[in-house]
Amino acid sequence: MVKAEYAERLREKAAGLPLTPGVYIMRDSSGKVIYVGKSRAIKNRVSGYFQESGQNSLKTESMTAHIFDFDYILCDTEMEALTLENSLIKLYHPRYNIKLKDDKSYPYLKATTSDEFPRFVLTRKRESEKAKYFGPYTSTATVYGMIAALQKTFGLPCCKYNFPRDRGKVKNCVYKQMGCIAPCDPAVSAETYRESFDAALSFLSGDYEKIIESLTEKMNYAAENLAFEAAAAYRDRIRAVKKLEEKQKVVASPDTERDIVAWNVSDPISSICIFYIRSGKLIDSEMFYFSGGEILDSDAVTAFLYELYSRREYIPKEINPAEVLSPEDAAALSEWLTEKAGYRVYVRTPFRGETRHLCDMAAENAKIRAEEYAKSAEKSEKSLLRLAALCGLETVPTRIEAFDISNFGDENITAGMVVYEDAKPKKSDYRLFNIRTAVGRDDYASMREAISRRLSHLGEEGAKIPDLLLIDGGEAHRAIAAEEVAAAGYSIPVFGMVKDDYHKTRALVGAEGEISIAAEQSVYTLIYRIQEEVHRFTISKMSAAKRKTQTTSVLEEIPGIGHARAKALLTHFGGLAGVKQATSEELCAIRGVTPELAERIIAYFQENKNRKD
Repeated sequence: MVKAEYAERLREKAAGLPLTPGVYIMRDSSGKVIYVGKSRAIKNRVSGYFQESGQNSLKTESMTAHIFDFDYILCDTEMEALTLENSLIKLYHPRYNIKLKDDKSYPYLKATTSDEFPRFVLTRKRESEKAKYFGPYTSTATVYGMIAALQKTFGLPCCKYNFPRDRGKVKNCVYKQMGCIAPCDPAVSAETYRESFDAALSFLSGDYEKIIESLTEKMNYAAENLAFEAAAAYRDRIRAVKKLEEKQKVVASPDTERDIVAWNVSDPISSICIFYIRSGKLIDSEMFYFSGGEILDSDAVTAFLYELYSRREYIPKEINPAEVLSPEDAAALSEWLTEKAGYRVYVRTPFRGETRHLCDMAAENAKIRAEEYAKSAEKSEKSLLRLAALCGLETVPTRIEAFDISNFGDENITAGMVVYEDAKPKKSDYRLFNIRTAVGRDDYASMREAISRRLSHLGEEGAKIPDLLLIDGGEAHRAIAAEEVAAAGYSIPVFGMVKDDYHKTRALVGAEGEISIAAEQSVYTLIYRIQEEVHRFTISKMSAAKRKTQTTSVLEEIPGIGHARAKALLTHFGGLAGVKQATSEELCAIRGVTPELAERIIAYFQENKNRKD
């Protein structure tokens, strides 16, 4: 309830508003915007906040208790009010409005159908009329997983070669032995390749029976003509299609395209669940979580959907909220979606049938997942509180940055940094530092450089200062990092993560000595995860650099071969093994390789072979 000393003034001001569409802006006593809303009849909506009826939710009551004054902007239409509301939420980031936490664009599965040898690729824009798109999906992992499944099931290439440009250039293709249709082989026609690709397209469109019927017919024909190897290949393809089909949850008729939206309001976490139905299949789902202070009601969901679809390249023809939106909100949202999509988009709540069942299922998902999220957040909070207590920290370390050093000989020395926020990895903030100044394998100098470079970025706009630094190593490593922190003028706590003789997490070490965490299960688990993750991240990046160096360094030892020519040889012959087996004539086919250089390459590998023998 609004504070008594402001109530009468606010009620009088609200009573003077017109009964027209508009946007209202609530402010606290400092003038800060705490909530932005819209209404078809702004007078009625704003007046409702200041009545003593007790009809508002607890979250709304919490918001109104902080209202000191409000502004408003009148609009000509409800859609104009919806658009303005969204713009103001983005501008002010009000405390009580729900907001999308990131600004990502959604990935699509693109079929390059106009190419002679079409492929499936990931894209974030529907920009070509000559291609076919599936999605959107909620993550790139989902798209890449689907592409990999289609490649394996239908024998499509997963290599990086470009066809028809690279046809005939690949020697000893290992993917062909693993079931790829191998368009790199000139004997495989574009028509044969297109047949497999079209089957994959049909699968994505839901034509399972048609695919299996076609493959069965071909299997039987091959068997009748005693082509048993081909018949077995078709048999395996049929099994793969059926197995992949089982993973696709069919929930509606094949021509159905709609999004199901359900929400759950609770303390401390509220949530929105969206099911994405494409070609009658539930292809993906997405969860959004909101803190207990953010108001999640019909108005908020409308604003949320506006923001969500403003980022989408594709909008289905039907959006199904699990609960009824106000008629004016549904109409305004439908009008805006129709204008953006270029075709009629309906926003309606189903009351019976399969779509109602999907709404109920989405609502149950929203409820259960919110409860799980709340439990996980509570557990994480307890582990961070206990970590703060053990380490004597003044604040709970909501942002932790951990560092590790890895090297391969005196080359490819790298420092990895991983970030945990609220006890969960934030991979978008991970960083890798290629060490430049350390001479040889000097872990201390490497750590000094990495910490120094990291601290140099903390003064940049938008940079987040960590609450705790964790260093993979003992007191000496910790001390180096602590010196750099002090020299940069920061007071960030620094602790080392000590391992035992079996390379398992044993303790933390600070300026006062070691802190045992063996009996602290929640803290031990958190530190163990962080230590393993920073080690994994650093090693993986260092290994990639190592492979890159090793791939070209052997060839570059041969006089007359530089980095570009070594890369050309490896690309043409499919790796070092192919180069070793190449004849002089085959080597000379590469631009810049003379007969003399070809003989030099052959002699180099023969000399190495004799040396090993």
